[in-house]
Amino acid sequence: MSMLGGVGGMGGAWHGMRSFMQDRSVVNKRLAPGTIRRIIRFAKPYRWLVITLVTLLGVDAALGSVNPLLFREIINKGALGHRPGLVVVLALAVAAIAVVDAGLMLVERYFSARIGEGLIFDMRSRVFGHVQRMPIAFFTRTQTGALISRLNNDVLGAQQAFTSTLSSVVSNLLSVGFTLGVMFALSWQITLVALALLPIFVVPARWFGRKLQAITRESYNLNAAMNTMMTERFNVAGALLVALFGRREEEDATFQAKAGRVRDIGVTQAMYGVVFFASLMLVASLGTALVYGWGGWQAAVGRLDVGTVVALGAYLTRLYGPLTALSNVNVSIMTALVSFERVFEVLDLPLAIADAPGAVELDPQQARTIEFDHVTFRYPAASEVSLASLESVAVLDAKPGEIVLRDVSFRAEPGQLVALVGPSGAGKTTIASLVPRLYDVTSGAVRVGGIDVRNVTLASLRRVVGVVTQDSHLFHDTIRANLLYANPHATEAELIDACKAAQIWDLVSSLKDGLDTVVGDRGYRLSGGEKQRLAIARLLLKKPSIVVLDEATAHLDSESEVAVQRALKTALSGRTSLVIAHRLSTIRDADLILVIDEGRIVERGTHEELLARNGLYAELYRTQFAASPPLDFAASGEPDASEIAGLR
Repeated sequence: MSMLGGVGGMGGAWHGMRSFMQDRSVVNKRLAPGTIRRIIRFAKPYRWLVITLVTLLGVDAALGSVNPLLFREIINKGALGHRPGLVVVLALAVAAIAVVDAGLMLVERYFSARIGEGLIFDMRSRVFGHVQRMPIAFFTRTQTGALISRLNNDVLGAQQAFTSTLSSVVSNLLSVGFTLGVMFALSWQITLVALALLPIFVVPARWFGRKLQAITRESYNLNAAMNTMMTERFNVAGALLVALFGRREEEDATFQAKAGRVRDIGVTQAMYGVVFFASLMLVASLGTALVYGWGGWQAAVGRLDVGTVVALGAYLTRLYGPLTALSNVNVSIMTALVSFERVFEVLDLPLAIADAPGAVELDPQQARTIEFDHVTFRYPAASEVSLASLESVAVLDAKPGEIVLRDVSFRAEPGQLVALVGPSGAGKTTIASLVPRLYDVTSGAVRVGGIDVRNVTLASLRRVVGVVTQDSHLFHDTIRANLLYANPHATEAELIDACKAAQIWDLVSSLKDGLDTVVGDRGYRLSGGEKQRLAIARLLLKKPSIVVLDEATAHLDSESEVAVQRALKTALSGRTSLVIAHRLSTIRDADLILVIDEGRIVERGTHEELLARNGLYAELYRTQFAASPPLDFAASGEPDASEIAGLR
C-alpha cells in the first residue's frame, strides 16, 4: 500500500507525530472570510490532477484492504483445505496486488508532485511579482527576513495543504473506513476491544504533543534568530563592524549559545520521537496480542476460523497509525489554511503606486521638462503600506505622517540644471523621489513632459527618468551584468563607451576579467568613487531624458570626486537635471538654484542672485560650500565631445 498519504502503520504514525508537533493554537484562529473559497479558486487549474490523485488514493486504500482477506483464504481454503493449487493462485494474487500498489505509489507521487510544485511556482511567482510592485515605503518598513519567510515557509505550508495534508487525510479516512468495515464484518467484538486500546496511546501523545510544540516553536525562533544574525554579520558592512569593534569572541559566544540550544532541542525532539513511535508500536503489539489471544481462543473452541484471526491481526497493523493521525487532523488542516491566509495577506496588500486606468506612454523625446505644481506631501502611515506581521509588531500605526513638503512649485526647462540646496532634513531627497514617482504627492501635481506622472505608465516614466543616489547599489554579479541591467540589449562597444564616458574604463580594462569581474556583495570590492562611476555608466546606457542626482558625490574623497564630477558632466550634458547639490562646482553650473527649508522653497535664483540677497543661501554658502572650491577638471582633461554626443 502507498506511503504517500500516510497509509499503513509507519506512514500513519509519522503523520500522526507531525500533527502532534504542530501548534494547536491555530485551531483557535479565525480565518479571514472567504479564505477557503480563494484556496479553491487558486487550485482550480489543478482540479483534474486533484480529482485523479484522490481517485488513485481510493483505489490504493481499497487494494490495501484486500490482502488480509486473501491471507484468510490461503489459510482456510488453501492450507487447511489441502488445496496447494489455490494457495499458489492466491499467493500470486497477493504478489500482483503488491506490484499494482507499487505502481500506484509512483503515479500518486507524480500527481502529488505536479500539484505541489505547480502551486509553489504559482504562489511564489504571484507573491514575488506583487512585492516587486510595492512602493518604496513598504520596503523601508518591512523586515526582509519576514518577507522571505512568506515566499518560503508559508508558501511551502500552503502547498502541503494539497499534497501532504490532502493525501494524508484522504488516505487515512479511506484506509480506516475500509479496514473498520471489514473488521466489524469479521468480528465486531474483537474490533471494539482493539479500538478501546487507542486512547491509551492518544491521551499521552497529546501531552507529548504540547511539549513538542513548545520546543519546536523555540527551535523555529532560535533558527530565525541565527539566520538573522548570520545575514547581518556575513555581509560586508556587518563583518566590518564586528572586526572594527573587536567583538568576534562575543559574537562566537552568542551564536554558540543559540546553536547549543538548538542542538539540545534536537536531541529532545529525537527522544520524544522515539517515545512516540515506541508507544504506538507498544499499543499495536498489545492489540495484536489481544487479537491473536482472544481470536486464537475462539478459533480453538470453534467459534472463529484461523484465517479470520490472521486477517484481523493484519488489519490491526494498518489501523492504529491512520487513526492516530486523524485524531489530530484539525491541527494539520488549520496549519495549512493559516499558511494560505498568510500568503493571501501579502497578495492583498494594495499597490499604492500603480498605473492609473488609461495611463499613457511618455515619449522620451518630448518628456524633457519637470514641473512641480503646488506640491504638498506627507509620507504614508504604516497601516497604508505595510503589514504588522511583516514588521513584527502587534498593530501598525495608522497616524498619518507629518507634512514634509508644503506648496512646492518650480519648473525645469529642457536641458536645464536645477540644483536643490538646504539644511539636512529640509525635504530635498523627498522632492527628488517624487519625479520618478517613488511616492505620490498628497496634493498638487508633479508633471514630466507636461503630463501628471500619475497619468503615465510607470514603465515609460522610469525609462525617461534616470537616478543616481549617493550610495548606488550594485548586485552581487559581474560588472557587465550590472551595466546591462539598464539596457539588456547594449553591445560590447556601447558598454565600453559608457565606461569611458563615466571615467571608469581604465580601471575595468585593467582588471583580470574586465567586464566579467564580479563586484561582490553590494559592490564592496570597489571603492565608493568606482561604484558611483559604474552607476553613472549604467545611467548613460539607459539614455534617460531627465537625470536626478541625490548627492551623488557625497562622502567621496577628493580624487574620487574629481573623477565622478567629470563623469557627471557627461551624464548631465544636454539633459534636464534635478541635482541635490553637494559641491560648489555643481551650484555654479546650475541654471536655477532652489533653497529648501522645512519643506518649502524659501529662495530661488542663480548663484550670484542668491548671494546678493544675503539670505539662507548666502549663509549655507559661507558655512557649507565656500570651504569646497570648484573642482579643477583641466588637470585631467574635459570629457571628449564625441563621447558626450554619442551617449545623449
